[in-house]
Amino acid sequence: MMSLVVHLKTAAHLRGKGDRIAKVTFRGLPLYSRIAENCGEVAHFNETFRWPIASRLDQNEMLEVQVYNYSKVFTNRLVGTFCMVLQKVAEEGHLELTDTLIDDNNMSIKTSVTIDIRYQPMDGTGGMWSDGEFLDVPDDRDGMFAFETDSLLSGQSHGSGTSPGRSLQGSIPTFRKAGRGVFSAMKLGKTKCSKDDHKRGDEPAVLEMEDLDKKAMRLAGMLEPDTISLASVTAVTTNVSNKRSKPDIKMEPSSGRPVDYQISITVIEARQLIGLNMDPVVCVEVGDDKKYTSMKESTNCPYYNEYFVFDFHVPPDVMFDKIIKLSVIHSKNLLRSGTLVGTFKMDVGTVYSQPEHQFYHKWAVLSDPDDITAGCKGYVKCDIAVVGKGDNIKTPHKANETDEDDIEGNLLLPEGIPAERQWARFYVKIHRAEGLPKMNTSIMANVKKAFIGENRDLVDPYVQVQFSGQKGKTSVQKSSYEPIWNEQVIFTELFPPLCKRIKVQIRDSDKVNDVAIGTHFVDLRKISNDGDKGFLPTLGPAWVNMYGSTRQYTLMDEHQDLNDGLGEGVSFRARLLISVAVEILDTTSPEIICSTDVQVEPVSNISESATGKMEEFFLFGSFLEATMIDRKIGDKPISFEITIGNYGNHIDGVSKSSSVKKKKKEDENQEEENELIQNSSEDEADEDADLTSVSSTPPMKPFITDRNYFHLPYFEKKPCVYIKSWWQDQRRRLYNSNMMDKIADKLEEGLNDVQEIIKTEKAFPERRLRGALEELTIGCSRYVTLANKDVNLAGRTKLDRERLKSCMREMDSMGQQAKQIRTQVKKNTVKEKLKLAQNFLQRLRFLADEPQHSIPDVFIWMMSNNKRIAYARIPSKDILFSVVDEETGKDCGKVKAVFLKLPGKKGFGPAGWTVQAKLELYLWLGLNKSRKDFLNGLPNGFEEIRATKTGHGLPPVTLVYDMKQVFQLRAHMYQARSLFAADSSGLSDPFARVFFSSQSQVTEVLNETLCPTWDQLLVFDDVELFGEATELRDDPPIIVVEFYDQDTVGKAEFIGRTFAKPTIKMCDEPYGPPRFPPQLEYYQIYRGNSIAGELLAAFELLQIPFDAEEIRRALIAVHDFAVPQIKVGPGGRADLPPLEGPTDSERGPILPVPLGIRPVLSRYRIEVLFWGLRDLKRINLAQVDRPRVDIECAGRGVQSVLIQNYKKNPNFSTLVKWFEVDLPENELLHPPLNIRVVDCRAFGRYILVGSHAVSTLRHFIYSPPDKSCNNWASAAKLMNGYMVLTNGCSQARSSPSFSSRTFSRPAGDISVNLEAEPPIRKMDTVVKLDAMSDAVVKVDMNEDESDKEKKKKKKKKKGGVEEEEETDERVLDWWSKYFASIETLKENLRSQEAAQAEAEEREDLEIAAEAAEIRPDDLHLKGSKMRERFKEKKSSKQKRSHAADSSEKRPPKARVDELVVYNKELESEYGNFEDWLHTFNLYRGKAGDDDEHALDDDRIVGRFKGSLCMYKVPLSQEITRETGYDPNMGMFQSIPHNDPIHVLVRVYVVRATDLHPADINGKADPYIAIKLGKSEIKDKENYISKQLNPVFGKSFDIEATFPMESMLTVSVYDWDLVGTDDLIGETKIDLENRFYSKFRATCGIASNYSMHGYNIWRDPMKPSQILAKLCKEGKIDGPHYGPGGKVKVANRIFTGPTEIEDENGLKKQTEEHLALSVLNHWEEIPRVGCKLVPEHVETRPLLNPDKPGIEQGRLEMWVDMFPMDMPAPGPAIDTSPRKPKSFELRVIIWNTDDVILEDDAFLTGEKMSDIYVRGWLKGQQEDKQDTDVHYHSLTGEGNFNWRFVFPFDYLVAEEKIVISKKESMFSWDETEYKIPARLTMQVWDADHFSADDFLGAIELDLNRFPRGAKTAKQCNLDMIRNEQELPTISIFKQKRVKGWWPFVARDENDEMELTGKVEAELHLVTAEEAEKSPVGLGRNEPDPLEKPNRPDTSLMWFLGPLKSLRYFIWHNYRWLILKALGLILLLLMLGLFLYSIPGYLVKKILGA
Repeated sequence: MMSLVVHLKTAAHLRGKGDRIAKVTFRGLPLYSRIAENCGEVAHFNETFRWPIASRLDQNEMLEVQVYNYSKVFTNRLVGTFCMVLQKVAEEGHLELTDTLIDDNNMSIKTSVTIDIRYQPMDGTGGMWSDGEFLDVPDDRDGMFAFETDSLLSGQSHGSGTSPGRSLQGSIPTFRKAGRGVFSAMKLGKTKCSKDDHKRGDEPAVLEMEDLDKKAMRLAGMLEPDTISLASVTAVTTNVSNKRSKPDIKMEPSSGRPVDYQISITVIEARQLIGLNMDPVVCVEVGDDKKYTSMKESTNCPYYNEYFVFDFHVPPDVMFDKIIKLSVIHSKNLLRSGTLVGTFKMDVGTVYSQPEHQFYHKWAVLSDPDDITAGCKGYVKCDIAVVGKGDNIKTPHKANETDEDDIEGNLLLPEGIPAERQWARFYVKIHRAEGLPKMNTSIMANVKKAFIGENRDLVDPYVQVQFSGQKGKTSVQKSSYEPIWNEQVIFTELFPPLCKRIKVQIRDSDKVNDVAIGTHFVDLRKISNDGDKGFLPTLGPAWVNMYGSTRQYTLMDEHQDLNDGLGEGVSFRARLLISVAVEILDTTSPEIICSTDVQVEPVSNISESATGKMEEFFLFGSFLEATMIDRKIGDKPISFEITIGNYGNHIDGVSKSSSVKKKKKEDENQEEENELIQNSSEDEADEDADLTSVSSTPPMKPFITDRNYFHLPYFEKKPCVYIKSWWQDQRRRLYNSNMMDKIADKLEEGLNDVQEIIKTEKAFPERRLRGALEELTIGCSRYVTLANKDVNLAGRTKLDRERLKSCMREMDSMGQQAKQIRTQVKKNTVKEKLKLAQNFLQRLRFLADEPQHSIPDVFIWMMSNNKRIAYARIPSKDILFSVVDEETGKDCGKVKAVFLKLPGKKGFGPAGWTVQAKLELYLWLGLNKSRKDFLNGLPNGFEEIRATKTGHGLPPVTLVYDMKQVFQLRAHMYQARSLFAADSSGLSDPFARVFFSSQSQVTEVLNETLCPTWDQLLVFDDVELFGEATELRDDPPIIVVEFYDQDTVGKAEFIGRTFAKPTIKMCDEPYGPPRFPPQLEYYQIYRGNSIAGELLAAFELLQIPFDAEEIRRALIAVHDFAVPQIKVGPGGRADLPPLEGPTDSERGPILPVPLGIRPVLSRYRIEVLFWGLRDLKRINLAQVDRPRVDIECAGRGVQSVLIQNYKKNPNFSTLVKWFEVDLPENELLHPPLNIRVVDCRAFGRYILVGSHAVSTLRHFIYSPPDKSCNNWASAAKLMNGYMVLTNGCSQARSSPSFSSRTFSRPAGDISVNLEAEPPIRKMDTVVKLDAMSDAVVKVDMNEDESDKEKKKKKKKKKGGVEEEEETDERVLDWWSKYFASIETLKENLRSQEAAQAEAEEREDLEIAAEAAEIRPDDLHLKGSKMRERFKEKKSSKQKRSHAADSSEKRPPKARVDELVVYNKELESEYGNFEDWLHTFNLYRGKAGDDDEHALDDDRIVGRFKGSLCMYKVPLSQEITRETGYDPNMGMFQSIPHNDPIHVLVRVYVVRATDLHPADINGKADPYIAIKLGKSEIKDKENYISKQLNPVFGKSFDIEATFPMESMLTVSVYDWDLVGTDDLIGETKIDLENRFYSKFRATCGIASNYSMHGYNIWRDPMKPSQILAKLCKEGKIDGPHYGPGGKVKVANRIFTGPTEIEDENGLKKQTEEHLALSVLNHWEEIPRVGCKLVPEHVETRPLLNPDKPGIEQGRLEMWVDMFPMDMPAPGPAIDTSPRKPKSFELRVIIWNTDDVILEDDAFLTGEKMSDIYVRGWLKGQQEDKQDTDVHYHSLTGEGNFNWRFVFPFDYLVAEEKIVISKKESMFSWDETEYKIPARLTMQVWDADHFSADDFLGAIELDLNRFPRGAKTAKQCNLDMIRNEQELPTISIFKQKRVKGWWPFVARDENDEMELTGKVEAELHLVTAEEAEKSPVGLGRNEPDPLEKPNRPDTSLMWFLGPLKSLRYFIWHNYRWLILKALGLILLLLMLGLFLYSIPGYLVKKILGA
């Protein structure tokens, strides 16, 4: 094995004493030495490092040795670096040397290292070695294996303006190549490079790589640039220094603010509902709103297609927790509520997290909440979409869908959730709570105490748990601050649940109303893992902390929302001990409880130790600075209080519990008022006594800083606070989060850099991305190493263990994937890989969020007068200390700038933008026992002052700094841009105020601008900073810049804020390059959460040197331990760079930005094209009459000519003007260009109408065309996009002309074919039918006719039924074209999806392959297996509807000419048609306070049309030499004139989809209104009743004159019988831009030219005329028509057919096809080519001004425009909706068989049925027809010979039946419904006295139903069950079908059972045929059917009984009857005898 061995002997000449460590890096793999402890000037390392290497040592590879001062707590400080090129080693194999190190300024320093290097080459190669080989087994000396996450950066900071030299050392690019390692320049640090290196500060700095690259290239010989990666270059946003943390710029809390949401739900249909003959209604509930569909009678597969919309205005959290519930109710009416069939629940958040925020056409599974054993109760098909503001929902195209009958494959479930969900129990155990606040006034309590003598706690808490729409609550614990419940709330819900959060809320029970005390949400995604090694949701037992409003009790709490969990809590409320567990139920077990009601039951107590061991924690804070205190509170003394939980809170913290028993050994409520120490010295505290907490600073009166702000005078005395607290020790949880957060922060910074590089179009974004991914990989492996050590710690919950395992797995795989992706990052893949990396970032952030809390967050309150004013909340994990660097919180032991804000709702809006106070704060939190280092992070040079003289162990209460540095700060304020408009004019009068330490200064006010260029230098003298000079140099405090708008009256208005860090120069450094003078940088300005502009400025902080005398005195003073008062001596200022005096006499004493800093300028000429003004609104009620446009840029400008009469002609008479201006060379620094429109009124008054600032001029920079390339490359670019599709779909449809049209050929082949039968045979076009099928079908592009014939014959033989012939031309209409095009659109989308899925699959395979380390040649072997695996994963996603699979069986589609359907606006496809004419919106009025600037539209007062072009002034001559150059037009050659022009505008409106309902019934009655200028057309009489998807199919002609009337508004209104009509939505189209665009959007170019028929050419100009005109305008040679169907344009040849048929079918010669083929490929023409707009339909969103940003539906339409000076166009195309065709369906019911027998015979009990058959076709059963009854069928056989006749209207294209009917008796007019063509037949048993019994049914979809069986025997259930597999037929093709079909019903267990068979004959005839050969209903004339031959049991029913009696009884019971009769006779005689004998006896006796 080859290896490189480095023996590091010593490092000598080190300064001072200390621990040292060395790091040796080779090929990017760092190895660390052991720590040389406490060594003086020589460190003896004496250590050997060995790297096994696989590839030979390259001459240019580098070795890097870095020596650090080691620190246990903080990042190691770099002493110096030594780099060497291993050239000599590679040649000689051995080298020994001693050399000096260089520091980070590239200065050579004294320190030297001695090393010995050996290289053992060896012939024979091994596998490539990976970083991973070493990482797994760290070399653990002394338990210390430091590892650097920063793959290349050392631990010290480079401030924002660092010299390139310094930063280079930290970011030597790692060049990686398959076989070579890292290499870098020789002693790279010594190279200087351009000053441009640090352009940007606040937005992360980016290192320009150019020079470095060249050097690298030279050294590396030939190295692929694709392997270079760059690590972080630090900037102001990411500070690597150990002293200071970065501030958070965004101030305003965004959560908790109400937002608009719209939820739209379409209930399409339901299937397989359980139950017989139901009347189902679907109820849709969102939260508490309910809406119902109409009722469908007697069907269990109702079709609704009803659309519901719910509007909400609530905060996002509330919205996403609302439950959407779909329930199906059976037979609901006004009187009864109906019975519930089943429900489906899902929370809104689940829908919102779907792609496109929607589920489309998915089936919801219904389950019965009262019976969980029952299984599925049916399916409801629906669309659900959730739209927030600014989301636009892309509806998949709505035309004739093939039914998604594959229910299982399209379930309404998020991806990854199994189709079969199981029932589970969710146990939420509530154990106990602590630290509750008072919730009652103490007055009542005192009264009670007086009477009863008992002291009671003032709160009666109980806990309420909410989950998936159900609530459960525990018992109320009366009067207890520390209640113990030990109860569990049990929910029964399907698992995995579709509701994301469990809401746990402690509430206070009160007689009047219960209020929330605190709320906690348990996110189920965070406490479970659904992977194959995942775990069920589990949590705790763990304490959760609740935050909310402040703890004082007030009757009306203004922050009550915070307690309900909305917004950020401002104070600790309580902590609650809970646990969550889930148990999957086995629904088969008998003892299970069936209902899903919430149960509450007691649980046993849990032990104290279960949640962790109690530890004492110590929190220390020091306030270094308190500035920017709002002036409202500046007059009273101010103190700051720090609390953690209730510790430290002495106003309202502790609610003393009345119960005397204490749970803990220490009394945890130590801070009673009397015990509080206010820094007083009387309270003597012993060493060993508990240290009492000092939680607030002494009150102090603020000093004035300036008009707005005050500061506290903490000059050298810094107050400190400290708190001891006791918590369960669960630090590991926080450490885990910290490690992941740090990796995430680093990744985020890297990704921001990459985006910045891409945004500013700098070079090599891919390198930075590679660097970021590399850091991620290293970070992940480091995480796994660290996390591994606490895999088996005690005291952890199940969730801790599982989470740790899953985090380690995730991080490990993420590291692998990142490594994998890193190798794939190339220049062209940066963007997509960036997306992947952003997914990593989201995953990291998700993992880092710890669901089980431990230590509560720390709150800092500013107190004034014992009232809480403003707060900051700091998560405890951020300041938690750990001995391992990665685990420490990011702000622990660092100085952090903290901005205090107002609590709760007070902080919304403008109040939240102002800073209440800015603190420089140092915090440290850790175990009390490890607190020895808690002061280490503070700036050095202080002395601790303790509260008492004796207490050495106590922390200090004050720090006194005895080191002070004096600085001068120079703020170079150059300019700002895109500021906020604060005045009603739409402009501002901005000035900036710069704060540094306790000083502030202001720039001058510039009036009326949003882009002020102040060009001003602000000098802050004598800024005193405390601490060591070197530390300050690395890490200065931040500068705050605030921007205000000056108002003449009242206070200046705040318009934004930004932060910056200065570049620092110490006195011993020279003022010169590379760091000075500093570069101007951009800083993002924020106002609240929204970006409000950017500032271009530079800041430098220069140390003022002292003179010697002062220093001598100071030293004496220091030794006497007094604070030195150092004055700046007279010699001090001399060393600072001189300030130039004010140069501009007009500006008075204002200093300009000095020359070295202000940008280098060059002369530019800016040409302005003035076209016109549009839509100017009134100003102060007066109309604008004579407007003018002023253009201004960098102080120069030009004015347009005056428009004399705006009403008559709003265009300018002079088109082009220009001005010259000096602009910075660097394009990024170009100032904005301001466009202002003023109205010239009488008496020389000018009134500002509106203004627009063009912030980036880069789009308008003119670059001369490159003569060498003929614009083919760009054409090719365009086309590659289309080529993908060609392979996917077009050939499958065997329409060559189509494919060659829409998708251009690659630009390479010059000849373009456009014939119907191209002569070239295109073989092997691979068409994948479905991404999953591996079958690849080869389609021959042009089958010969004979082949086609053969195929047809084959088909005839096979099918026995003739397939339809080619579609007849006569039946084709425009709609055929439209539907065919929509099919194509869908197929394209489908093939794109398939291609994408395939690509993903390939990538997955690659990644999997690499992970499994398969060499590519094994891929074939293993690939197939893998594919299987992936298939299984994917198949769930891609169960396509069987329609797609059966495409093989379908007949080839008829060739229909198509148009292009865009599912968006045409503008978005063609760049707004701003190819030369741009539209600039003019704004006026104040900008809205809203976050998203949503109100900007209201501020638009008009539009300026024109364009700009800028170029450096001496322009090359070539341009002017071109022929016909018009010098007046400058760069704007060959643009049309702008005189008024008359145009005929023809608007075609096809249809609207998904309109927002406007009426109470959830429908609308839409009609179209069109407005253009003054003319308006309202098509009110043709409204469409009760439709949300109306088909209009209309065209409207309007004449217009551009420019006066150019904005077309198409609106959809809702017609109302009474009252005004409501606007549903409107869309606006700028016709002028379309008219003048070079894309020729006046009339779309069709794909084929024909003179008649449905595809008639619409344009008055023929293709040949259009082509000739285009060639002339573009100055192109051509067109030349040649023989043989060729045409030559420019240098390209196109071919096409040359014959055309006229109406009479005669052929004649024409050139039109040829010309058209050129037009369709116009983008391939060099120089002038561009894609011409094809014949199309565009889909435009409808918007309603009242609901900004939320789509109200979509409109499909297109616009044609024809200039009136041209020949008139033909009549408009007829697009009127297709009239449904009338058909008659005749169904003959011949016989039934095997019908189940339902009744028992009257006397004999024998089974029989009285059968009849019912049938209907239309949705509701208005047209149901019944046969007669076949009585007493004993075998289930019935004979009917009965005919049903169903007339119906049918739309062939949409496969829907159209019915019109009134909805109710009150309806004004009929409503049109479209329903699927389904014939329903049912079999019933007739009963005389009770309701008839339903026996079974079958539903046949007339378009695809299974062929009937030949005999009753062959007819079985499979015909229904396996419907998907069986071949289906369509009655519309077959016309006549006869056979047996099964009747089915569902039994109790939900199983389908066969309940009978019917022999039926279906015969379809058209209405005309029906008239010719009419038939009778039943068995009536005409064409009667013969009577059925029924056995005589079934004669008339009243004879029936007797006959059947005779028949049954006599046969079976003859003898029995005879015997019975004899017996009866005997009994009668006996009776008579007994009756008469007494009388006779008497007679006899008396002898009468």
